[in-house]
Amino acid sequence: MATEATRNPGDDELATAIGQYVLGDISLGKAAENVGMTRWKFEELLEDAGFTALYGPRSADELQDEVDSALNLE
Repeated sequence: MATEATRNPGDDELATAIGQYVLGDISLGKAAENVGMTRWKFEELLEDAGFTALYGPRSADELQDEVDSALNLE
């Protein structure tokens, strides 16, 4: 792990993006965008860190929101 003296300026932003993504606060794409990476590169970084990318709704409420949005596309 990087010490304070060797930490890169982007480390805090990356840690924040990973945390927000893992907690479900932001999407994979938004987390990647926040740190200037492609979605695929960010997903690879997550896997290297031991996290699995999560797709789709994470709760019944999120699922219902997606269904409602899809039904309103007509």
